[in-house]
Amino acid sequence: MAFYELRQYKVRPGQMDAWLKIMEEEIIPFQVGKGMVITGSFRGEDDESVYVWIRRFESEEQRAALYDAVYGSTEWTEGISPRLNDVLDREAMVVTRIKPTRMSIFQ
Repeated sequence: MAFYELRQYKVRPGQMDAWLKIMEEEIIPFQVGKGMVITGSFRGEDDESVYVWIRRFESEEQRAALYDAVYGSTEWTEGISPRLNDVLDREAMVVTRIKPTRMSIFQ
């Protein structure tokens, strides 16, 4: 059964526009190009530090392979990742694996 990652990030003060530019112009296209399925991307309505996104995986094996393809790539390790500390509080990042319930449209 498919499962999801609910990824909650804390954006540094005054960096939301910069973060969204990186996310929407670089990270999402890069990860989708590697095979990731991104089902949602959200910013806080009233709190400028809140960013949440959701990714779908068909199995643990697929998740592991996609993690290797994305996070093990030179483009990630040398190009994208080093710039993220300027816009994100990475220590505040929360990643939660979730499964859709029987009535969820995410099945």
